[in-house]
Amino acid sequence: MTFDPALESRAKKLVARYAAANKMLATAESCTGGLVAGLITEIAGSSAVLERGFVTYSNEAKVGMLGVAPETLEAVGAVSAETAREMAAGALEHSRADIAVSVTGVAGPGGGSVEKPVGLVHFACARRNGPLVHVERRFGDIGRAAVRRAAIEQALDLLESALPA
Repeated sequence: MTFDPALESRAKKLVARYAAANKMLATAESCTGGLVAGLITEIAGSSAVLERGFVTYSNEAKVGMLGVAPETLEAVGAVSAETAREMAAGALEHSRADIAVSVTGVAGPGGGSVEKPVGLVHFACARRNGPLVHVERRFGDIGRAAVRRAAIEQALDLLESALPA
């Protein structure tokens, strides 16, 4: 698969930074369906930094693979800050990665509601023995592909900022 050259350039720099820092990363993805991990694996040498990727599109996968609490999903749903945080923490817990990023949202065109409109995406980035950061983005109903691309960019932002300069 070929990604946008600008995304590939960012991924190449990210892989180089993580390799230089001797850090491994993991992804926990829902609405992006593994595209963040896919972008990273486009880069030669990514095996030195990508420990694993979890594609947890269903709630059952979020619970089974990442340990998201069923109570969280019942109370606030899959598209929520709480679920994004639990996904990122679970990706660390179920891997050897140092840093994990999670993505869960409504890419559209359907599936949105007044409370959770199309384009709403929650992200979290967890560092082993470090802080967990959450970001909520409302990209709007800009089309499925555009929401997913914007989500990839935000995930890269979090992974970039998780490493010291």
